[in-house]
Amino acid sequence: AVLRKKLEQQGVRGVTIHVIAQKDTVQIGNFSVEFVPVSHSVPDSCSLFIKTKYGNIVHSGDWNLDQTPVIGIRTEESTFKAIGDQGVLAYIGDSTNSQVDGYAGSESDVGIGLEAEFKECDGRIAVTMFASNVSRIISIARAAEKAGRSVVLIGRSLHRMVGIAHETGYMKDVPEFLSEDEIKNIPDENLVLILTGSQGEHRAALARIARGDHRSIKLGSNDTVIFSSRAIPGNERTISAVRNMLTQAGVNIITPRNTKNLIHVSGHPCREEVSTMFKWLRPDLVVPVHGEYQQLDAQSKVANDCQVNQVIVPNNGSVIRLAPNEPKVVGKVETGILAVDQRRIIPLTHQSITARRKLQYSGTVHASLVLDDDLQLLGKMKVSTIGLSCQRSDDCIIADLEEHIYDALDNLPNDIVLNEEEISGKIRRSLRRYVMDSLGLQPKTSVHVTIVEM
Repeated sequence: AVLRKKLEQQGVRGVTIHVIAQKDTVQIGNFSVEFVPVSHSVPDSCSLFIKTKYGNIVHSGDWNLDQTPVIGIRTEESTFKAIGDQGVLAYIGDSTNSQVDGYAGSESDVGIGLEAEFKECDGRIAVTMFASNVSRIISIARAAEKAGRSVVLIGRSLHRMVGIAHETGYMKDVPEFLSEDEIKNIPDENLVLILTGSQGEHRAALARIARGDHRSIKLGSNDTVIFSSRAIPGNERTISAVRNMLTQAGVNIITPRNTKNLIHVSGHPCREEVSTMFKWLRPDLVVPVHGEYQQLDAQSKVANDCQVNQVIVPNNGSVIRLAPNEPKVVGKVETGILAVDQRRIIPLTHQSITARRKLQYSGTVHASLVLDDDLQLLGKMKVSTIGLSCQRSDDCIIADLEEHIYDALDNLPNDIVLNEEEISGKIRRSLRRYVMDSLGLQPKTSVHVTIVEM
């Protein structure tokens, strides 16, 4: 349903979507694939049990061992033990929490923790989380109802996700949400806001509120923001920036680390859960995936502790032969980060992005001049810069650059014939040398020379 909505919004039509029910088995080429239900923060998550002529593979997908999920089917021990009894050549598994001891916990307990937290707060409460975590939205709504508070959703992605959850029947027996326009009619002590922006995203609702940019919501000294999530590695700086702005406004901030109440559980398995899965499946080979390399390595250590015969820890792009013969890395596919550049998607190493990144630090110099066939200047040259200045005045850099162009022209050799490209190269090197010597920068420098035959 989420995919259909996204295709619709992008105007993409004519796409065939194959809907497969949990527990169904389908034939995909030479593979028989069973979709095995698992508990996770996103509804309808599945592991894949893949049967091939060389052996059986389990790809875990995202999962945990939540025994009392708010929605969805829990990860069943009997199901995975039965798969293990059929023999598992390889387990390809979620490594996200492999460095964390114990169990991830249950979403049902988060509802209890949030209710306790709500009852300790006086003013407005804003809870930020991932929009895809429908179970958490339900937990917040139920906890708010028990604390005597009404709930308002803030953020387009939350409204879209809740609308889809209603359409697919996941929001039964959940208190009704109020509209953003009704906030002004609700006393602060009776209000809970659910917001996007738990990872510090610049355009998300929480960041806009923290900056004071939101059109209708302000938070202050009597209010509380609860981060019902944890930081994804790499997002720490943006999250910290948002929290600093909230703190400056006097807002009380609650995170999973600074409260005794359980306000977040991960959708991914911790070390003990991974160990339990290995005991159920008894795989010959483990390939850790989905995580930083430290997390992949941590899962490999769990596999070794469980006496798994072989572990292959891949790098991004590794091509692994599972069978026939001994499993091993047999090749590499080129990988990298892609960037959205206007209306196209390009590698982050594309020269246009590399050039723009350099401009950010070094500035630019552009010069254009027209010469006659005796290499004498016709008219006035044009010189412009971006991001460069000298101490005397903003215009002095232009005057100095023009002077160096005159010097370069005066020093052109008389005994050989130079073309436009050679002349522009000599001028360009002269300008770059001057800027480096005077400002310590190596600007992007372009010189256009046109020779007009008289």
